[in-house]
Amino acid sequence: MAKLKVYNMNKEEVGSITLNDMVFGAEYNEPLVHQVVVALHNNARQGTKSTLTRSEINASKKKIYRQKGTGNARHDEKSAPQFVGSGVVFAPKPRDFSQKINKKMRDIAFASALSEKIRQNEVIIIDKIDFENAKTKEASNFLKTFGLSKRTIIVTDGKNDNVIRATGNIQKVSCEDAMLLNVADLVENTYLVFDKNAIKKLEEAYV
Repeated sequence: MAKLKVYNMNKEEVGSITLNDMVFGAEYNEPLVHQVVVALHNNARQGTKSTLTRSEINASKKKIYRQKGTGNARHDEKSAPQFVGSGVVFAPKPRDFSQKINKKMRDIAFASALSEKIRQNEVIIIDKIDFENAKTKEASNFLKTFGLSKRTIIVTDGKNDNVIRATGNIQKVSCEDAMLLNVADLVENTYLVFDKNAIKKLEEAYV
């Protein structure tokens, strides 16, 4: 069982928490984590980009001038791709980028990435995360206290409006509900700051 220290907002140790190894002590599977992160990003793509091909341009099909005798380069009709406003060669069209990742793969990748974060000492557990006045200064002082200068995600037990408002103007800091956390959130942030109730709820969801 993984055992981590629990701090208050002033970085004072106030206890410890024991976590299930099924979620927080899993072996790191980098290829699977990479596969799931790529799939998550691809599934978020809209795939709606579209431009017109040469055949879809509404222009005359007549050759713009005769082949020889003008002193100009040889050209076809106005819809040829070398002209401004003409069709695009190999034009992008709407497509589906989604990749299917089953639940078991997602769960294993999540536990793997989270366990690796714990091994790297990049997980911090706070007894109760809250910024009473929802001010940016409060959040900045909190981050300085814990030395969190790199990308950080604060994980709360449910939606916490005060935390969202306090961190909203700080670069490289985001806030997420524990139940909405995914593998990409774990991989793309250096530090994970958990509310104690949030990490327990996360454990219950995956065990």
